[in-house]
Amino acid sequence: MDTQYMQSKSPQTQPNNCLGTMSNQFELRFQSLFHSGKALSFPCDSRGDVLLDSLSAKALENYLFARAVVGHEYANPVVQPLEE
Repeated sequence: MDTQYMQSKSPQTQPNNCLGTMSNQFELRFQSLFHSGKALSFPCDSRGDVLLDSLSAKALENYLFARAVVGHEYANPVVQPLEE
């Protein structure tokens, strides 16, 4: 399994413009393999890096769950631009 999506970056180590990009332009989307309308998505940068420290407790739980069941419940995650 590719581990690039598990990287967590501290907000203190990133330039401010990266944080704006993180929350406004891209999402990491896990599509359900069994329910076409079901997916989990999380704000990320253009490489698919999610700031784990910025997620709520429930979102972090969902993110870790989705990562753990890729190939069983969810497809490989896809980085995509947020729809306006």
